[in-house]
Amino acid sequence: MTSGSLLVLWDVDHTLIENAGVSKAIYAAAFRALTGRAPTRTPATEGRTDPAVMTGLFDASGDHEPPWHRVHQALAEAGAAHRGQLRGAGHVLPGVLGVLASLDRRGGVVQGLLTGNIRENAAVKLTAFGLDRWVDLDAAAYGSDHELRAALVAIAQERAQQKHAAAFDPANTVIVGDTPRDVEAGRCGGARVVAVASGIHSEAELREAGADVVLPSLANTADVVAAMLLPGRDLPAGGTFRTPPETSPKRPSEG
Repeated sequence: MTSGSLLVLWDVDHTLIENAGVSKAIYAAAFRALTGRAPTRTPATEGRTDPAVMTGLFDASGDHEPPWHRVHQALAEAGAAHRGQLRGAGHVLPGVLGVLASLDRRGGVVQGLLTGNIRENAAVKLTAFGLDRWVDLDAAAYGSDHELRAALVAIAQERAQQKHAAAFDPANTVIVGDTPRDVEAGRCGGARVVAVASGIHSEAELREAGADVVLPSLANTADVVAAMLLPGRDLPAGGTFRTPPETSPKRPSEG
């Protein structure tokens, strides 16, 4: 696609930013605020939504999980309290600023989010590094909208359409993420997927998960923009296009 509207939905952690373990600290702090003690295990993230991460902590500890509105509030308060730590320990990943700015200069491109974070904590992470300059927090879907990432695609498309008066569908929606869950969400939810091996998962793992494009990083702006705008063409260097199978993928598991 070289013209018309395009919706780019970014994952946050390990795609746009390195949180340096602060995300896990936020989950642990929220759990402690709700129970009065530390969780019995390290929070399991890797593309899970916030509700799924917190449910995992309560299941592991044997504690009764409070109503979601209380969990949500605890997460938001913990996120706000850790903003300074995130700003000091974390950083924007290589190439991100160049890609965001390049896409921003192109007419018809809306940059939003598809993230497992609640909105408040996604905003903390973006504003801590000034990324909200390019990313529209309203053209987005969050872990607080639905526990399953695949369900977030339609939510983000609808919000982007309402705000920007443009129709978004599988042909003009791209998800960018670093985990197999990001890939699966796009395939199940109806979007192309550009996967970047900037987290703990290798290029081979992301390719096996079914990503349409796999990149080693976002460092080469031209390659990244080409991956989003020119599906099906060979990249000049550094990336691999993949044609997904025609069979329908299974629904993602957030557990």
